[in-house]
Formats: sequence, C-alpha cells, structure tokens
Amino acid sequence: MKWAGWMMAAGGLALVSGPVMAASLSSKERARVARAAPRDRDDVRYCLLQAKKGRDKGTVIGAAGGAGVGALAGGSLGESLLAGAAGAVAGRVIGKSEGTNSACDRVLARNP
Repeated sequence: MKWAGWMMAAGGLALVSGPVMAASLSSKERARVARAAPRDRDDVRYCLLQAKKGRDKGTVIGAAGGAGVGALAGGSLGESLLAGAAGAVAGRVIGKSEGTNSACDRVLARNP
C-alpha cells in the first residue's frame, strides 16, 4: 500500500507542474490575436490566457478529486488512477467554460 501511495503522489505532482509551464499561447491562438481588431488585441490575448489557465486548473482539480475519491472509496491503484483520469477530463470541460467571464466571452465572440 505504501508503494501505491507514493505512485499517486508522484502522479499528482506531475499534474500540478503542468499548468506552470502552460503560460504561452499556441501558434493558432497567436494568429487569432493577430487577426483581432487593433483595439481588441490585448483583450483577446488576456482572455485566451485566462481560458487556458481555467482549463489547466480544472484539469488538476478534477484529477486530484477523482484520485482522492477513488483512494477513499478503497479502490485499487488502477481504479484510483482511472477515477483520476475521469476527474481530469471532467475538470477540463468544466474549467474551459469557467475560465473566462462575460466580458471575455464578448471579446472572443467579436474576434473569431
């Protein structure tokens, strides 16, 4: 059981370190910023970064929550990892919509 605990902790650490490195825009997102109206470029860049942070944060929280529930429910290592993966997917979907506010939604809709 000690080995399984260490493995889950290492997996959680790997998930937490990912969002720290995801602070830049992809080439597709940079092209979207370049296509935006000149007065909206800073807002589009900000909103895209906020959406990315929300997705990443949701992924980490979902994975930790799923793995924690799987471990507390008395599941094996595989079951806990599967619960963590399902939680990560659900957290990413939820975080994607919760990462931005209505002002960002309007700016991004105005600049496709």
